[in-house]
Amino acid sequence: MTRAAPQIGSFLFLAAKPTGGRTFGLRQAKSERALAEHLRRDKLVLLQTWRLPGWANPRQKFKARDHAELNTQLSQLLSRGVPLIEALDVAANVVSSRSRPLVAQMREEVASGASFADACRKVGVFDRVTIAVYRAAERSGDLAGAAAQLAVNINRQLRISGKAITLMIYPAIVMTISVLAGTFMMTFIVPKIGGALKEAGIDLPTYTAVVLAIGLFIQTNWMLVLGAVGVLIVAAVLARAALGKLIGKFMRVFPGIRDVVMTQELTRFFTVMAAMARSGIPLADALGIGVEAISHPRLRRDLGQLRTRLIEGGVLRVLVEKVETLPMATRRLLVAADRAGDLETAFDGLAEDLADALDRKTERMLSALEPLLIVFMFLFIGSIVMSVMLPMIQLTSQTV
Repeated sequence: MTRAAPQIGSFLFLAAKPTGGRTFGLRQAKSERALAEHLRRDKLVLLQTWRLPGWANPRQKFKARDHAELNTQLSQLLSRGVPLIEALDVAANVVSSRSRPLVAQMREEVASGASFADACRKVGVFDRVTIAVYRAAERSGDLAGAAAQLAVNINRQLRISGKAITLMIYPAIVMTISVLAGTFMMTFIVPKIGGALKEAGIDLPTYTAVVLAIGLFIQTNWMLVLGAVGVLIVAAVLARAALGKLIGKFMRVFPGIRDVVMTQELTRFFTVMAAMARSGIPLADALGIGVEAISHPRLRRDLGQLRTRLIEGGVLRVLVEKVETLPMATRRLLVAADRAGDLETAFDGLAEDLADALDRKTERMLSALEPLLIVFMFLFIGSIVMSVMLPMIQLTSQTV
């Protein structure tokens, strides 16, 4: 019978600092004793703890940067003959404080006789790809090499994620600033100028009157407007999954952006395949896990069909030609690599080349977005400025 892994809980704690002061904090640990040990490593003395109820425990996470650092340390230490338990002791000191309890739990599982892959599975914060690579590496006796490959892959994926976030956040920030600036002008500036023009007996154009009415409504009912905005934000958070799917679908079909999305998906896929091939995992099994790393529906379908036909006895160099979602150059490279029996190098080279291509495409996309965002700012803010300028222009023409 397998031993159940101790559950990590969240503790609110009060601890004493080395300088004599005190500090509050929130940290995850298996028990108060384990928490005291973790704090001791940070030169803190535990004074009092309050365990949070199960529903209040935040979901355990292992940051990608911590995972990369963990693999880097394991690769360096294991390759020099350091035992795995001692290597995990060192790794626990280089990851962030949030991840230390997870590494400590992995160390205890390994010390109790579990394999490293099983320890990662019991912790519950690693994906199938990582666990499969660790398991295959332990069988082949090259855990250090697998950890080095995973560190490279994770850093590569961090680059991909960073580009995707930049591509999405940059326009959102510019548009948000434009909307806030325009709303401020409409709420405070336009009503003052419009009111002054009305008092002067000037007939306001229809467009100016409409903008003035909207600004006065926002100014008068600002609590109602803020409440409506808050409801929209809450609704967006609750429906974020459906909203994310809708945005993803739009990005997959919109010209220009769809090429960036496809390159990102292919980079992620070949990064996973490189790690799986490096660990000696059979190609069909690697494809099954690699397909789970991508979200593009058509690409998932085509690669899933490729795996099925490969299991049925097909030959990769013949089947890959039928995967039309893959670029022609990629298919030809895979055909040549399959004939040469060196798919591992091909996967790694494709992942690196596609990551570089993603950098270039993202930079071009951002360069193209900048003038579009300027046009948006001009149309939104300029239209509000024009609502003020129109009556002044009419007044000037009447005077002349």
